[in-house]
Amino acid sequence: MNPLSLLSFLLLFAFQNPSSHPDNFSAKQGVASLKPSDPEGIGVGAKKITGAKMYFDGTGKMLHKKWTYWKGPRLSAKLPVKWPLVKDPDGSGVAMSAKDPDPNASKGLYGSADLVTKDEFCDFRAHVEFLVRKPGGNSGVYLQNRYEIQILDGDSTTHGMAAIINEQAAPYYVYNGPGKWNAYDINFRAARFKGGHLVEQPRVTIYFNGVKIHEDMEIRQVWGGPNSGIDGGNNDGKGITDKPGGLKLQSEGHEVLYRNIWIKKLDMKFPETNF
Repeated sequence: MNPLSLLSFLLLFAFQNPSSHPDNFSAKQGVASLKPSDPEGIGVGAKKITGAKMYFDGTGKMLHKKWTYWKGPRLSAKLPVKWPLVKDPDGSGVAMSAKDPDPNASKGLYGSADLVTKDEFCDFRAHVEFLVRKPGGNSGVYLQNRYEIQILDGDSTTHGMAAIINEQAAPYYVYNGPGKWNAYDINFRAARFKGGHLVEQPRVTIYFNGVKIHEDMEIRQVWGGPNSGIDGGNNDGKGITDKPGGLKLQSEGHEVLYRNIWIKKLDMKFPETNF
C-alpha cells in the first residue's frame, strides 16, 4: 500500500471507528467514562447539584405539582396531566412516558399534549435523562419552551438526535441507542434585550452522556412555527421576546421515557455558557 493510500485508509478508519473519538466515551460499553476534570453532576444517574431543584423524581405527586400542559394553539389534552408513569426499564424506580393518550398526540401533532414546567426560567442549568423505547422514537427537550434539543432515534442530521434543532448537528456515536438511558446536561443563557431590542442571542453548552457536544453555541431562532413553543409564530421564529419560559418535553405519540430531571436557576452576567 503506497503512503497516500495508507493515509486515506487511516483517515477513513478514524472517521468510522467510534473508539477513535474523544477518550471519555467508550463505544464498546455505550457509556461515557467521566474524568476528574469533567463538571460535577453530569451523565446518566447524576445526582442533583447544590442549588438545583428536582422536577421529576419518579412520583406522581411531583409530576402534577411541577408540570402542566403547554397552553399553545394546538393544545387538546386536558388536565390533570396524563403522561403515564411506568416502571423504569433498568429495574429500579419509575419513569414518565411522553406517550400521552390524547388522540392528537398519538397522531404526532406536537403541541397537543406537550408537558412544561410550571416554573419559568431565564438562565439555567438543567439535567434531563431519557430513554427511547423503540427505533425511530421521537420527542424533544425545549429550553425556555422555545429552543428544541432534539430526541430522534436514527437521525444524525441537524434535525436528529441531540441537535440544536435545524442549526447544529450532534455526534451520533455518543447516543446509547434504544432501550438505554441517556442524559442531557445543559447550560443555557437567555437572549438579552436593551430598550426592547434584541442585543444578544441565546447561547447554550450541552453535554450528552458526559461528552461535550455543543460548546457555547449561539441559537438563532425558534423553529417549528406557533405550535412548537413561545415565539414560534413571531416573525417565523425570529421575533424572540424576553418572556421567560419553562423546560418543555414534547409528546409526539412515541414512547420516550424521562426520569431524574433537575434544574438550577442561574444569572450569567457574560455571554458565555461553558460549565
